[in-house]
Amino acid sequence: MFYRPADGHRLPHNPFNAIVTPRPIGWISSRDAQGRDNLGPYSFFNGVAYSPPQVMFASTGSKADVDGTKDSVANIRASGEFCVNIVEYAARDAMNASSASLPHGVDEFAHAGIEKAACDVIDCARVANAPAALECRMTQIVRIEGAANFVVFGEVVGVHLRDDCLVGGRFDITRYAPLSRLGYRDYTAVREVFEMIRPDD
Repeated sequence: MFYRPADGHRLPHNPFNAIVTPRPIGWISSRDAQGRDNLGPYSFFNGVAYSPPQVMFASTGSKADVDGTKDSVANIRASGEFCVNIVEYAARDAMNASSASLPHGVDEFAHAGIEKAACDVIDCARVANAPAALECRMTQIVRIEGAANFVVFGEVVGVHLRDDCLVGGRFDITRYAPLSRLGYRDYTAVREVFEMIRPDD
């Protein structure tokens, strides 16, 4: 089949998220001007550059109690800082609980029973037992097409790696099985890897 998104897909459910898969989940922690912590998962997330290391995530909705966006973007806009916590399969229920639409200022760490730890470089909390956490300074927030679509870019200024995930000097994702978002209500966990050598290597 072929369809133009502007005309509708004529299917029971939108297939777009099922096509662009799997998507890593950035569990974004931030802190508002009153010192209240926020934590929310975003599946439009990825690394975008090596040197300096940079990441992005996109927020595609808004809340009635936040001006035209969600808590994460509003907090980052004000503070200039955020932390990306990597989600493992074992934390799937806590991640899902933290996605609830709660009133602005409610701490999702507490709501979902997630232990927090202080970041080292930025003034923000992080998920204490995450396999990895990337402390970031916001470089820009770009508004894209759509009513409340924002892309947040950040430079990674601090990296936390859980010791049990380091094997032979490499960060081994099979030690924790990264959780990834698929379409609809579906997720997957990465448990198998294989290596390919590029022609120019």
